[in-house]
Amino acid sequence: MKDVLESFLDRLQQATTLEHLQQSTEDLRDHYAITHVVYHWVSSVGEQYGAGTYSTEWVDRYLERGYVRVDPVVQGCLHRFHPVDWKQLDWSGRVARELLADALAHGVGNQGFSIPIRGPNGQFAVFTANHSCSDVEWARFVQGNMRDLIIIAHDFNKKALEFEGKRDLAPSTTLSPRETSALTLLAKGLSRAQAADQLDISEHTLRVYIEAARHKLGALNTTHAVARALNAGLIVL
Repeated sequence: MKDVLESFLDRLQQATTLEHLQQSTEDLRDHYAITHVVYHWVSSVGEQYGAGTYSTEWVDRYLERGYVRVDPVVQGCLHRFHPVDWKQLDWSGRVARELLADALAHGVGNQGFSIPIRGPNGQFAVFTANHSCSDVEWARFVQGNMRDLIIIAHDFNKKALEFEGKRDLAPSTTLSPRETSALTLLAKGLSRAQAADQLDISEHTLRVYIEAARHKLGALNTTHAVARALNAGLIVL
């Protein structure tokens, strides 16, 4: 009888879409009974996307505020090859403390274990397990699951690389004028609220346009949709 890890890796190998990767993060979260599981990819040209269980509100806020530039987790993983426990990182700076407080307020757990992954041609990814618990409980969790999480992280990245190599946009892919405008404004750095105001529509209506564009582009999230639209020449800054 297969163990849980082997069964999960088998299902992961059978994944055929980015949405399947998203479901895999939810399955892992539920299996380990932790708060979040997140996979974040950055390609050699700066295109990025992610799969994970953070709330949409937190992901949007993280992107809008440019937290990736100051996030101790991202910076720590960029300079390390081994897994990183968040408690080992420097959170003493004002910006880092503000980011952490903001994250906690948006449902991110106080404990984290992040695995840096480096792929071909400058590809970089981080796989994170996150939870709310005491230091003692977290140390016990990491000690008991570190090996399996590292194996899962690298298999996750292999599957993501496989998808990326196959997902060239079809020449017939087109966006409506409103979808193009919405993605263009986000690509220029406007927040959703600012973009909706400039287009004279509600944020709800803006979200509808963004989701329609995301579906057409085969993107997992808004950031990935913007990157794919730029790379395909569907939007121009």
